[in-house]
Amino acid sequence: MRLTKPARIALIAAPVLVFLFVGIVMVVESSSTASTVVTSSYPTTSRSSAPGPTSPALAKLNSLDIKGRAPKTNYDRALFGSPWSDDVTVEGGHNGCDTRNDILRRDLAGAGFRPGRNTCIVLSGTLNDPYTGETILYQRGPGSSSQIQIDHIVPILDAWQKGAQGWDYMTRRNFANDPINLQTTTAAANREKGSGDAATWLPPNKSYRCTYANRIIDVKVRYGLWVTQSERDALARVLANYC
Repeated sequence: MRLTKPARIALIAAPVLVFLFVGIVMVVESSSTASTVVTSSYPTTSRSSAPGPTSPALAKLNSLDIKGRAPKTNYDRALFGSPWSDDVTVEGGHNGCDTRNDILRRDLAGAGFRPGRNTCIVLSGTLNDPYTGETILYQRGPGSSSQIQIDHIVPILDAWQKGAQGWDYMTRRNFANDPINLQTTTAAANREKGSGDAATWLPPNKSYRCTYANRIIDVKVRYGLWVTQSERDALARVLANYC
């Protein structure tokens, strides 16, 4: 059978068109696969991930020993000296004033003092409480002095159960009066915290949590105290989420 000229042209062109079509499909599929591979290889990050290894606070936290909490055996507050002695002051030396008034003078705005040769006794002032975010007017006197208290950032009992049992008397006394471990706050916040560590209590004022965690870590590094695993994890979370 003799084919017409248009039929002969169509018969010759058909394989070429098929080849071109297959080639285009292969290129599209290859491009799509490559794009998928590249996209899936990107790392993902979030603010809740732990601080990097260059974080000074995290490095100090990681330097602390992790151990279980020791029993309260033989604990007595008197083993840390009389409350608010004149052992360590904000200025770094003895000044004739007890530690409580030194810390009040440091933490209260517009502190007023009792007249006399030694202006130690703080009579009034305003506390901008970092733990709660509240503003408290302080006036020394029955029924009002107790509205604010001095908190041990690392509680004394917590220290006893995490290394202080092995200290000598002078180290315990200095720890109890060290300004880096003391913070004026409301009586309610101080009672709520009790002897809790970071695993059981954090300041309600979230904007202060980073500073609070850093101060705990600094105290524990300075005095060689250890942390429990739960405390270590809680401090790491604060560093990750608030610092």
